[in-house]
Amino acid sequence: MSKNLYSLLGAGLEPQQFIEGMTKNKEKFQEWTDSFSWQEEERAYFESLRNRDDLRCLILAAEWCGDVVRNVPVVLKALEPSGIPVRILIMEEHPEVMDQFLTMGGKAIPIVIFTDAGGYVLGHWGPRPKHVQEAMTAFKLANPDREAADYQEKLGEARQEMGRRYGEGTGYHRVIVTELRELISSF
Repeated sequence: MSKNLYSLLGAGLEPQQFIEGMTKNKEKFQEWTDSFSWQEEERAYFESLRNRDDLRCLILAAEWCGDVVRNVPVVLKALEPSGIPVRILIMEEHPEVMDQFLTMGGKAIPIVIFTDAGGYVLGHWGPRPKHVQEAMTAFKLANPDREAADYQEKLGEARQEMGRRYGEGTGYHRVIVTELRELISSF
């Protein structure tokens, strides 16, 4: 990946500005934030990242998106002890960035982008945990025609399946933390 996002490292919103500015889903966002808990080994890993000053994080997001409301609180809590600077880019305000991080050709958020201090993209995560995303990937592969009569019905079924895969509780939090750790460990 040769993408460089240096010009955006100071752009966007600090996480707290994003949360304070929310007019939709703020309570649910806060619930997911408050329900986060650490496993000590995970916390130790993210705390160990404080020794690195070469990482930056940009999160493409929008408050109206259910996956943002569900997943960004976990990402923010995971990165908190790392000291990695995080900025949130509102998807609609940064279409040029969104277009570089399409999921199967479509816009899906959140996208958590890690760069080095020079803005070079090292890797990205999102829009959802892999096991949840698999349901949408399968749907898109099986239903390439968006104009098909049963497309919306099948999309609804795929979304229900994603909901089942997320589960009722916070179990998916562990999955996101693990996936972020694996990604960050790769660079």
